[in-house]
Amino acid sequence: MPHVLTLVAPQGALDAALVTQVRAALDALGAVPGKPDWLSEREAADIPFTGAADQAVAAAHSALAGAPVDAIATPAESRRKRLLVADMDSTIVTSETLDELAAFAGLKEKISEITRRAMNGELDFHQALTERVAMLEGLPVSALEGTWAQTQMMPGAAELVATMNANGAVTCLASGGFSFFTGRVAEQLGFHEHVSNTLVVESGKLTGRVAEPIFDRNAKLATLKRLATEHGLPMSATLAVGDGANDLDMIRAAGLGVAFKAKPVVAAAAGARVDHGDLTALLFAQGYRRSEFRTA
Repeated sequence: MPHVLTLVAPQGALDAALVTQVRAALDALGAVPGKPDWLSEREAADIPFTGAADQAVAAAHSALAGAPVDAIATPAESRRKRLLVADMDSTIVTSETLDELAAFAGLKEKISEITRRAMNGELDFHQALTERVAMLEGLPVSALEGTWAQTQMMPGAAELVATMNANGAVTCLASGGFSFFTGRVAEQLGFHEHVSNTLVVESGKLTGRVAEPIFDRNAKLATLKRLATEHGLPMSATLAVGDGANDLDMIRAAGLGVAFKAKPVVAAAAGARVDHGDLTALLFAQGYRRSEFRTA
């Protein structure tokens, strides 16, 4: 069968009855569903099917009737991707590091609102970034260390990166945020590469400027294509994940592009989305079983 529908829920939330309901919906669609293959008991299951992926996902969501289950359809062949390009803020880490940095200047609420609008595609990313960073002029570098001390990894991030690394994939952190954070996240999780923006610092304080050129949505897409070319990979072998409007181009271009707990404009446009599970949903979508997951 040419496609697989992967159902993923928080651990313990995927009841067999829900899987049966989805299979019935696929059958009614004429998608000829096969026998479910449980990747993790009460957490993730694959259902092979024929027909259009988008129609199968829509039928699954209808059958799930609001249950906290993600449904991701992928081609049955070459499911395991060999390149991962991931956004950082609100994707690999739980926070927006620029917003948290702004808290040290007493500007978190104001800057967070600009971030929200930029990530939903309402504002130009370049302009929004330079405007927010300008507000932080004079902030001591110690605020960066304070922000890092509070930064937490997204559940499933360690498993995602370590498992793909262990299976020979190339992993890259591509962020519209800052190298101070991406370097530390990449080192902690084992990303092979990280690319992002750089804050200009003088005399131990932020100058309120970002070094040019700005790493934006075009640069994220270019990074995905560059790494695929460097490693001799077709785009079908790539995986991109993010939550903001500046991630959309790389999400659309990747073989498996995933909107992770994303802003509305991103969730609506992405081919695959994860709204309920953690980042291990991206491993299940590639056909990995929980018993194959790595953490280091």
